[in-house]
Amino acid sequence: MARIDESQPFLPVSIAVLTVSDTRSEVDDKSGRTLVEMIERDGHRVAARTIVRDEIEAIVNQLRAWIADPAIDVVISTGGTGLTGRDVTPEAFKTVYEKEIEGFGELFRMISYGKVKTSTIQSRATGGVAEGTYLFALPGSPGACRDGWDEILRWQLDSRHRPCNLVELMPRLKEHLTTGG
Repeated sequence: MARIDESQPFLPVSIAVLTVSDTRSEVDDKSGRTLVEMIERDGHRVAARTIVRDEIEAIVNQLRAWIADPAIDVVISTGGTGLTGRDVTPEAFKTVYEKEIEGFGELFRMISYGKVKTSTIQSRATGGVAEGTYLFALPGSPGACRDGWDEILRWQLDSRHRPCNLVELMPRLKEHLTTGG
């Protein structure tokens, strides 16, 4: 049974928040603000926050910059995961992944189904890892950000979560870069 092991220390992680939008500014970026508030509420650090246009190159460039930054453990984006011609966040993320975390998108859609029913098929939420940095792409609504954070990421980014969590894997995410495999 999933639980928080209070005998273990909480280890905050550093998280960058990326909003993908052609129309938002920091003033009206409700989804980005929602993520920042939840991350800080739960004891983690917001290491960076920015907005980029719905363009693969812009998204990939920002992801690569944050992946290369040793002060950033996790990137969470909001926006650009739908089906329209401008929605290219999953494509951008998949170009930088070393490993995709298929279960993240599957679980997100399962949770979303409970709230929006079959409309969840329009979500292409995705997760993965690249050079030791976790990457998660959420849809561009505050509700979707709350679902992704409160139902999944809050727990998997808590070092006390049992039976397992993503934080305990962090020291081993770069093994292939030092062992050649």
